Amino acid sequence: MINQIVEFFSRLLRSREIRRKLLITAAILVVYRFAAHIPAAGVDRSSLQRLFTGSPLLSLLDVFSGGTLANFSIMALALTPYINASIILQLLTMVVPRLEELSKEGEYGQEKINQYTRFLMVPLAAMQSFGMYTLLTGQGVIDRLETLPLIAMLVTMTAGSVFSVWLGELITEYGIGNGISFLIFAGIVARLPVTVAQSVTTVQSSDLLRISVFLILAFVIIALIVFVNEAKRNIPITYARRSVRGLASNTSILPLKLNQAGVIPIIFAVSLVFLPSMVAQFLSSGNVSDQIYQISVKITQLFNPNSFVYNGTYFALVFGFTYFYTSVVFNPEKIAENLQKNGGFISGIRPGGATKNYLSYVITRITLVGALFLGLIAILPSLIQNSIGISNLAIGGTGVLIVVSVILEMTSELEGQLVMKKYESFIAVSRKPRA
Repeated sequence: MINQIVEFFSRLLRSREIRRKLLITAAILVVYRFAAHIPAAGVDRSSLQRLFTGSPLLSLLDVFSGGTLANFSIMALALTPYINASIILQLLTMVVPRLEELSKEGEYGQEKINQYTRFLMVPLAAMQSFGMYTLLTGQGVIDRLETLPLIAMLVTMTAGSVFSVWLGELITEYGIGNGISFLIFAGIVARLPVTVAQSVTTVQSSDLLRISVFLILAFVIIALIVFVNEAKRNIPITYARRSVRGLASNTSILPLKLNQAGVIPIIFAVSLVFLPSMVAQFLSSGNVSDQIYQISVKITQLFNPNSFVYNGTYFALVFGFTYFYTSVVFNPEKIAENLQKNGGFISGIRPGGATKNYLSYVITRITLVGALFLGLIAILPSLIQNSIGISNLAIGGTGVLIVVSVILEMTSELEGQLVMKKYESFIAVSRKPRA
């Protein structure tokens, strides 16, 4: 196993193109982490630390932002506005005919939708910046600003969010993997040493047995994540006439992943499940009536990260977004049409509409398993923490899922590039004139 890992990395380093992509990714990550530690002006750091220490919700948000919220850096919003804009655009795609047509126009349509997402992200980032300012002002972390300094702060926070998205897109285009997912992954990993150190300092010797149980369960969860991410349902495809280099060949495989949506449903669900608590804290931060204050307190209690309402909502959002995003990335009608054009068919299934219905039936069934798994993984660590009584271990299934999934995605992409490089070398050698 160790020899295989060493061989894999040695093959990566021997490839000039992959080395260049890895260096570009590392350089962009250094810039992102450096900018994440540039604090915004006018913030009482000690009050801010106390606020985040006393709020489990804000602490979880800080883990996903890579510590930018607790530092209230210029990148405090990070990728949240872009994720929210993506959710809104994808929901509108289902109801707005023009957007639905764009989504079916291939690469051009997807690029236009991405452009609309960037445009929508800017006002969302400004609104969230103002909401964060109002929240921190009500908690005494920030003094009330005059109009011009306030506008400067909002512009700075919005620009920081735009800069984060730009760095993510640079990684997607010139680096390794999906840039947005990679930056979220990098933020979680960067925050992990601080989280582990805080947990270790609060652990007593009597907790060692429960911690051992927790670590064993965490290892099992990671193994299950790897298994489900790699699980596929292979559908045999038969072709009426096909030849490969002069050899008869009439079969192939259509692999359908158990988890077609990847980590996107988790990211979307996290963005929405925190919304009620953020609204409640926003309402309670100013001079409000007793009735509104009591309502905000009730909402905060209901959506505490360890409550039944929070976990139930979280599970439902992950489950729903898994089906929704799978319907976006997997189009049975288009696959059935391509198979029919190429003379391919599924054994026992008529081409055309029957193939489309069969693929829809299969993907619905396997997505049910994937959606249930993602939902359970999202809430399982919270249930385990409550059952073993260790609430100070801030290790969430969402973070573990994102980290493991991004690592698997990057490894798969690197292996694909190595195979492509080997194939190109083989073609180049085969085309050389023989003496």
